[in-house]
This record gives sequence, structure tokens and C-alpha cells, in this order.
Amino acid sequence: MSKRQMIIGMHLGNGYGSQPGAWRMPGTDPRSYASFDAKVRQAQAAERGKLQFLFLPDGPSQMVDIEEEAPNFNLDVMLTLAAVARETSRIGLIATGSTTFNEPYNLARQFKALDVMSHGRAGWNAVTSSGEDVAANYGQRIPPSAHRYGRAHEMIQLVQALWGSWGREAWLHNHNTGQFAKADQIAPINMGGKYVASRGPLYIPPSEQGQPVIVHAGGSPNAHDLAGPYASAAIGASFTIEDARAQRAAFREAAERAGRDPDEIKYFPGLMTTIARDRRSALDRRIAMTERLFPQRVAYLQRMLGIRLDPDRLDAPLSDKQLNAAHPSPRDPRSAQALKIAREGWSLRDVLAHGVIDYHPVIAGPAIEAADHMQEWFKAGAADGFWISPDIYEDGIDAFVDGVIPVLQERGLFHHDYEGITLRDHLGAPTQYGLDPRISG
Repeated sequence: MSKRQMIIGMHLGNGYGSQPGAWRMPGTDPRSYASFDAKVRQAQAAERGKLQFLFLPDGPSQMVDIEEEAPNFNLDVMLTLAAVARETSRIGLIATGSTTFNEPYNLARQFKALDVMSHGRAGWNAVTSSGEDVAANYGQRIPPSAHRYGRAHEMIQLVQALWGSWGREAWLHNHNTGQFAKADQIAPINMGGKYVASRGPLYIPPSEQGQPVIVHAGGSPNAHDLAGPYASAAIGASFTIEDARAQRAAFREAAERAGRDPDEIKYFPGLMTTIARDRRSALDRRIAMTERLFPQRVAYLQRMLGIRLDPDRLDAPLSDKQLNAAHPSPRDPRSAQALKIAREGWSLRDVLAHGVIDYHPVIAGPAIEAADHMQEWFKAGAADGFWISPDIYEDGIDAFVDGVIPVLQERGLFHHDYEGITLRDHLGAPTQYGLDPRISG
């Protein structure tokens, strides 16, 4: 049996990176927000590091102060990955598609076409939508949770049925006999439920992996129940080893409840990186990007720690009196790490630069610190791998690939080359075409 190794994906959001202000940093082309060529270069950098997948979130809403920041999402995830598919050969391509505001036939056609185009590297991050700002773009309101998740279950099953409606051996394209396909193996599915329905069939033959992989992003009990029957990967957000271990266990248990092998679902917590030669250089880089937001972040941090903080004293560390009075908020899992960093004696400015209120754990420093973090979580059973969010895509992907990946490879924790060609190969996901016969209802 081969040694267990990490699976690593790369977050690929807008043209700049995960940090506000990335678009203004030296070396970043401010026009790259609208550049598919930039996305191709970034994907090629990740593939050079032998990363197993790209992960593109989506949420068709502005959600930023457009006066000073670019939106957080790609212009269109499917068009972006279509461009990337033509200029890469191995890395997996996972895009988000809402089950709340899409029709199953459209999603089935788009993702299977991408899967054929990429020779079996596509994955669908099937998620419900929860923001009223997104719903307003469709002239709707967010439905109740039971409706959203009921529709999501029906959507995934219907999409998978459509993917399998063109039989595996149906396409003959025989010049001599003149038979293009076996008509009896390309048949309507005539499926319908409470929320969605489709006659079918879908007129796209199978790819090298048969059909796209299902992925889910979330951490609630509803997310576990949705991922358990269908997903081969769960994209998560965990701030401690204990929480990540519990999340991974919850997804595995949900898979077991659905009659699947728990090893069929892999859990990937996020990690945000600023890789630099030393901690000071990394903090200075993050300060240059985000310092204009520090007044708001000070206000947030003081709520996390339950103490008063002075935004006019950013260059001073917290006093002994403040540290003694501070107590991590039980409602915010980032609080304990924020207090730990503060107790190390860093200035308030540097505490914020450590990313203590970012939406994933942050490594700001040498590559070995990121490798150590990943190894600790992986060995503790808290992760099957990670999805990485570099601060600036322009050079942050290369910094991770050239700095962190060789350390992980040297430690035997990450592969040296792709062993397969499809996303299923990369994830160790079982073969599937059409509906999983173990899942019904």
C-alpha cells in the first residue's frame, strides 16, 4: 500500500489575490481583473507545482466597496475554466454552481462539456445560495433552508442522471456502417421531484473520467448531509486542528450513513499564505496591502477579545492590563489565536497583519512554517489536504510552489508528479457514471 500523501488545491478567485489591496501592489497588473490570460498563467503556475486542483468559488454579487476594491469572484467561472482547460493538461478544475438559482439541465450541460474539453478534469462544487444580495440579482428572495437543501439534493441527482443519459458505449461514429450512435443507449431520463425536473437526455458523451466529480463547500449539519451521499471532496474553513478533525469526521460519518466508504470523501480546510524570507518581511507585505482597513479591524478585534483597543496606538503592543483582561469570544474560533499572537508581544498593527481575523488560518512567514502547519494538521487526521489562498496571485502562487511544495515533497508528504490524468485520479475518487446506484430517493 502506498504511503498516504496530501492532496493540495489552489483557490483562484479574482485577478489579484485573497487580500484586499492586492491589486495595488507592485508587480500586479491592475487590468488583470478582466484578463483570462492572467488566469491561465496562474493556473499554469499551480500545475507546475503538481497541485491536484483549482477551486473557483462563485457568488454573483458585488459584495465589496467597488470604489477601492475589485469584486471577489471571476468574471464567469465556467468561461474562466474553459480558457484554463485549453492551456493546462493535468490540474483539476473545480467550479462553483448554485443549486438554488440554476436549472439542472443547464448545469449538467456546462459541467459535462467542460469535463469533455478538459479530458476528465472537471468538478462541480454544488452549493446552495444564502445571500439576499445574490437572490435579488435573480429577482427572488432566499428560500427557507428546507427548500434550499431539498432542491440541492434533487439537483445533484438529476444532474448526475443527465450526465449518464448518454450511455458509456453509445457513441460509435462508424464511417463504414454509417452508424453514429446507438439510439437506444441515449435515452430520456424523465425524472422529477418536488423542486426540479427534466426529460433529458443530455447529448454529450462521457469524458475520460466518465463525468465530473461532485464537491461541496460548507460546514453545517445540512452541508454534511448534502456532501455525504454525493461528494468526493469537501472544501472547508477550520481554525483549529480540533475543529478540522471534527469536520472531517462529520463528513466521513455522513458518507457512511449514505452507504459509502468514508474514504470516498476528502476534507480540505483552507490556508491563506504570505510566503516570504522571514516573518517581518511577510508582515510588512500584508501591512502594505491592508493597513487602510486596520481601523475597522481594530474595532472587530476588540469585540473578539472583549477589551478596548485604541486605533491610534497601532505601533504599541497590548498592555499587561489589556492582556490580563482579554478573553477569547466563545462565538469566534479565531479569538484564541488572536490572543496568542498578542501575548507574543507584537504591536497591534502586527497582530492584525498576522491575519487573526481572516477567514482561514494564515501563514505569514517562511515556507517552512506553512509546511509545518500543513504537516501537523495532516498527521493529526484533521485534513486530507488543503486549499491554498495566496495573498497575491501574481507572485504568491510561485512562492508557494517554489518554497512550500519542495519541503513537503522532501518529507514524503506530497507527490512529485501526477500519477493519473483525471480529477478522479487525483482525488482517489471511485468510478461513477450517471447516478450512484447506492443512492436513491
